[in-house]
Amino acid sequence: MTTVAVVGRAEAARPKTSLRTWATPMTIGAFVLMAGTGVLMFFGWRGGLTSEAHEWLSWLFLAGVAVHLVVNWRPLTLHLKSRWGRISVAAGLVLLAIAVFPSGWRTGHQLRGLVEQAVVEAPLSTLAGLAKIGPGELEGRLKARGVTATLEQSVRQISEQSNMSEARLLSIVFMNQ
Repeated sequence: MTTVAVVGRAEAARPKTSLRTWATPMTIGAFVLMAGTGVLMFFGWRGGLTSEAHEWLSWLFLAGVAVHLVVNWRPLTLHLKSRWGRISVAAGLVLLAIAVFPSGWRTGHQLRGLVEQAVVEAPLSTLAGLAKIGPGELEGRLKARGVTATLEQSVRQISEQSNMSEARLLSIVFMNQ
């Protein structure tokens, strides 16, 4: 009889799993990931899956923040009634507008996108020169991997006909992988 009572108390004392028990740790963990990958990218490190992790796993951060906001809604609304709460939201919105709307400045990311588009649309003969290999060697690399292509075709065209990703084809062209 005492065993049942002790077991019953132990079960009653066990905390229930709630949104709060996982929202805050998830937010903190995702913030560490976002901050770490963001700092690495700021200083030019793009090794491994740094950029992809930063972009795709930021959704975990947003999900954690959303649940964290729901769980802490009352303290949030109280904070937003304060002068500093309103200033922080206004400053965030102004910075977002500055970041999103065109300013006339060209950034490395914008330039990178234009260069990537030009590379996938250029004929293989041009890419051979960029990769510092002969056109015949480039054809051989592709053929060794089962890709049939002419030097007049672009990576985009070859990707569509061979069902191989543009990234995979570019890795063959530039890295022989």
